[in-house]
Amino acid sequence: MRPDLELVAKLIQPNARVLDLGCGDGELLNHLQQAKSVIGYGLDKDEENIRLCLAKGVNVVEQDLDDGLGNFQDDAFDMVIMTDTIQAVHQPQLLLQEMLRVGRECVVTFPNFGHWRCRLHLATTGKMPVSKHLPHRWYDTPNIHLCTFNDFEALCADLTMPILRRRVVNQRHAERSLINLAPNLLGSYGFYHLGRTA
Repeated sequence: MRPDLELVAKLIQPNARVLDLGCGDGELLNHLQQAKSVIGYGLDKDEENIRLCLAKGVNVVEQDLDDGLGNFQDDAFDMVIMTDTIQAVHQPQLLLQEMLRVGRECVVTFPNFGHWRCRLHLATTGKMPVSKHLPHRWYDTPNIHLCTFNDFEALCADLTMPILRRRVVNQRHAERSLINLAPNLLGSYGFYHLGRTA
């Protein structure tokens, strides 16, 4: 399993009800079903991903995340997951609110545009960076809302969504003590575990 998905899987309790937004080929849900007996559903709009999910026995719904989550009831899930997808939706703030309406908690992961390599590349070349954690060029990227950890945390504060846990990792998805000295500068990916206000 991908290293980022392994980190997410550790946050999921056995037998939980899980919704995976932008589930891709169903790798995470397949693992969670087998290892933790979760009851899971994935959402994706790509036909090939849906076919791969079904082949793995993963429950999947064809749905564009920009259409919202209105087809799910309040508190339908214990955990809602969105890995490496928030930067590709049109209204991330509304989707975050919907995630915590249909789920008691959520996990959001995304690449950090504030990483020092991105800053250096932009400053020295005057061009949008292309790197391992931001592999697309500006004209073919699915990312429409690149943000930094500081940006995301400010949004969570504006939406009064408590950050229960934050993990910041390097390009190999490893945590290092040095990264936490200046996470917005040194971290490549962020893993945010969010809850509701009391």
